[in-house]
Amino acid sequence: MEKRPHALVTGASSGIGAAVATRLLRDGWRVTGVSRRPAPFDHPAFDHLSLDLSDVDTIAGAVAALEPTALVHAAGMLKVGPLGALNHDDGAAMWRLHVDVAERLANALAPRLPEGGRIVLIGSRTASGAAGRGQYAATKAALVALARSWAMELAPKGITVNVVAPAATETPMLKDPTRADVAPKLPPIGRFIRPEEVAGAVAFLLSAEAAAITGQQIVICGGSSL
Repeated sequence: MEKRPHALVTGASSGIGAAVATRLLRDGWRVTGVSRRPAPFDHPAFDHLSLDLSDVDTIAGAVAALEPTALVHAAGMLKVGPLGALNHDDGAAMWRLHVDVAERLANALAPRLPEGGRIVLIGSRTASGAAGRGQYAATKAALVALARSWAMELAPKGITVNVVAPAATETPMLKDPTRADVAPKLPPIGRFIRPEEVAGAVAFLLSAEAAAITGQQIVICGGSSL
């Protein structure tokens, strides 16, 4: 029997991470979901790895025994603030979760990824810049630089690295009251992006058909970039 492909998905308890886990389980993957809270899955191919990603020194040890086919880093947070009122602790927390965690996971897992392995980082259309969200945008822009650099390194092994960058998506982050002064903008299609749509793009990038796509940022913006 052919071995199931295995994805490690961060942020699997809600939002985009949960949608990615759901899609991959439906597609026949084995999924290890990383989150602090229990993930809402009762599926024989799902394992939960309870891990506080903000404690970055524990990451390498926590994944030391895992040999996944793919890494999907979907865990995220959004803190807003204009110049003159930036909270530097918030900026450091976002950098740690988005960028440092991505680095540590990839550093630990990439050497063990098989030929044809995949890395997908969940970015944001905001990476191109947004008023009041400069610190967040900077962390998401950094993911693009990491993905392009790692794609160059891993291409000889047939391993692809890409970023999926949605505009405002229907997740708990969208309703966070702390962002009241920086409201999300409704895309031209008249609705926000759905987590399942982001998960669909991730699933494609993890597929054999996407083997020639690497070092790219796939923007899902509902026309916001037009």
